[in-house]
Amino acid sequence: MLVSERIGQFFVASDGGRDRLEFTEYGAGDAWVVLVPAELAPRRMLQPLAHTLAAEGLHVVTLDLLGHGRSDRPADPHAYSVTEFAEQVVALLDHLGAPQAVVGGASLGANVALEVAVVAPTRVRGLILEAPVLDHGVEASIAVYAPLLLTARLLPASVAALRVLTRQVPRGIVPFWAGVALDACDQRAGALAALLHGLFFGRAAPPAKERRRITVPALVVGHPYDPVRPMADAVALADELPHGTFVRARSALEWRLRPERLDRAAVGLAVGCWKGSRRRRRAGA
Repeated sequence: MLVSERIGQFFVASDGGRDRLEFTEYGAGDAWVVLVPAELAPRRMLQPLAHTLAAEGLHVVTLDLLGHGRSDRPADPHAYSVTEFAEQVVALLDHLGAPQAVVGGASLGANVALEVAVVAPTRVRGLILEAPVLDHGVEASIAVYAPLLLTARLLPASVAALRVLTRQVPRGIVPFWAGVALDACDQRAGALAALLHGLFFGRAAPPAKERRRITVPALVVGHPYDPVRPMADAVALADELPHGTFVRARSALEWRLRPERLDRAAVGLAVGCWKGSRRRRRAGA
């Protein structure tokens, strides 16, 4: 099934004036789904899932958060936190005129989706959460991202050199996921350091007390053998959420390389969240 794609942009206020964020829409209608990619990744990583959901009649939007993809990248650590990112998702819904959406994401994107459900609960109809990073992933995240932060601060030329090298590779001649990885290497040292600093020292996720108050249906997918995004976090989250359903991925790459099973779970959650509303509209038509 062919799915329409449209690129858009909107602006959010910041200390420096206004910051631009870019998004892609797939499909049409008023059954909205917003997808947020993992840390440092462009929104293109969620394009396959967006196509799958839009083919089921959902109106899907993928968003580059501030500091990611083709959105602006301020070199200000205060611009980056899960709460700031959640407010950007709400601003996107306002821009689109979407009263509610199923909100989902991977890794950082999952944390942001949880935060949206906390800061704007009336705007969230359901959650699709892949590999959230919560209490069990703190130490591994520091071990992985602290050296990257130091490199961006102390050796900015290396970040610039990597950006130059990866930009030389035409995206049309490499496999899709290789292109996504190359896009994730397109970083600017000052913005990268600010982003990582903000995530380290800002709010990283809603605490357990707030997560337990999220009552919308939620699909939680856990990765085995993934120390940065440990499955223990996903299991604990699914237990905390009153209407959480846990699905164990066969590997950390299943949703990238063999997505059919997890796609079906995501479609079931998203379509189920909107089904009752569609029936009420038909009944009232």
